[in-house]
Amino acid sequence: MNWRILTLFVFFLALNPVVRAQETLDKIVAVVGDKIILKSEIDNAMLEMSKDIPAGEEDKFRCDMMQQFLIQKVMIEQAERDSVIVSDDEIEGNLDNRIRYFVSQFGSEEKLEEMAGKSIYQLKDEYRLMFHDRLTSDRMQQTILANVKITPQEVKAFYDKIPVDSLPYFPSMLEVGQIVFKPNVNKEVEQYAITTLEDIRKDIISGKASFDIMAGIHSQDPGSKDNGGDLGIIGRDDLVPEFAAAAFRLQNGEISPIVKTKFGFHIVQMVNRQGEKAKLRHILIKPLITSDMVKEVMGKADSVRANLIAGKLRFAEAVGKYTSDDQTKNTGGMFTDPQTNGSSISPDLLEPSVALLTNDMKTGEFSKPEEFVDQQSGDRLVRIVYLKNRTEPHRANLREDYSRIQMVALEQKKTDVLQKWINDKLSDFYIRIDDNYSSCSNLDAFRKPASKKP
Repeated sequence: MNWRILTLFVFFLALNPVVRAQETLDKIVAVVGDKIILKSEIDNAMLEMSKDIPAGEEDKFRCDMMQQFLIQKVMIEQAERDSVIVSDDEIEGNLDNRIRYFVSQFGSEEKLEEMAGKSIYQLKDEYRLMFHDRLTSDRMQQTILANVKITPQEVKAFYDKIPVDSLPYFPSMLEVGQIVFKPNVNKEVEQYAITTLEDIRKDIISGKASFDIMAGIHSQDPGSKDNGGDLGIIGRDDLVPEFAAAAFRLQNGEISPIVKTKFGFHIVQMVNRQGEKAKLRHILIKPLITSDMVKEVMGKADSVRANLIAGKLRFAEAVGKYTSDDQTKNTGGMFTDPQTNGSSISPDLLEPSVALLTNDMKTGEFSKPEEFVDQQSGDRLVRIVYLKNRTEPHRANLREDYSRIQMVALEQKKTDVLQKWINDKLSDFYIRIDDNYSSCSNLDAFRKPASKKP
């Protein structure tokens, strides 16, 4: 159980009136220095994870949970001694992100406040200390592990210790990339989108219609359309430059002129500014991509494919020159495994249409141009898929799966380094644990006789 997950548990449980009603029954179950661990913290985590705890494993899980909380408090104590600091801006940013997540789950800030029985301001104020502790503990752990690296020799040694029959069996893995072509939109189509958005803006400013209603009817941003165009509280750096520049020039309640970005045309409303963060709404209108535009870009993609096959153009060069997909452009056009960041990826982690294309492709082959709809933007686009390599189903080995094995070996080394650090440091802290946890053998290291009140 990763203690970092506890933040989400506790925050979610803050929205539960039954749990809130039990706060009067709270007690201190552990102390680390001048930091305390409350019974409610353990109980809340247990309650939220109850469906995932195997029958008969409740006591073990409670012991593990206490261990994770103790480690967190030790990290915080050491961070204070070493002047490892987390800024107020970082804490606010994390709180804002968590609020945005729950707003998206409940549908609106109003529904979140109704469920919690508290205002957004009260929720943030109540959980600011918890986020401070989590981020401080994270920062201390990063400091301890900052210089932990792993050599190829250590990776091999780690691999050699694994019994052959314990090696994982990997399905077929792919190294696959893409070049994405975006159709060119002509001036007439762009002007139609601009005129449409101008009319919407006029109706809102004149009072004929409200911003949220017009967003729900007209906006083509699937992520905010159903929330009245609400983007939540968002930082300047989280926005594309043109959008950010227009938004942060506005006063509260003001609506921007039309703004052009790579996504289309927007009008932006500043709901409330908070320094370099703001609560924003927008309406997006995208120029219509017609079949003729798609046909034209198909011809361009055909030409690029011919040059690739003829060897007149290298794949990475073509990606840099033509692709409109920012994510794969930064990796030379290649898809990457989200866990390892390696170029070998399981087909089930690819978009289904890409995985399907590769089924009949040979290594080194380029697919014919294919029209597809972008899952996030809804745009009609064209792509060429490149199959660089395919491995057959196999047991893990260093030649084909080095990046995966390296990642596991590095994580194991970090775990060992962190555990040694904790064991070496425990005697420096006063630690007291409630007698109800006396049967938890995993807490024995925290009960060292050297632990004494400073």
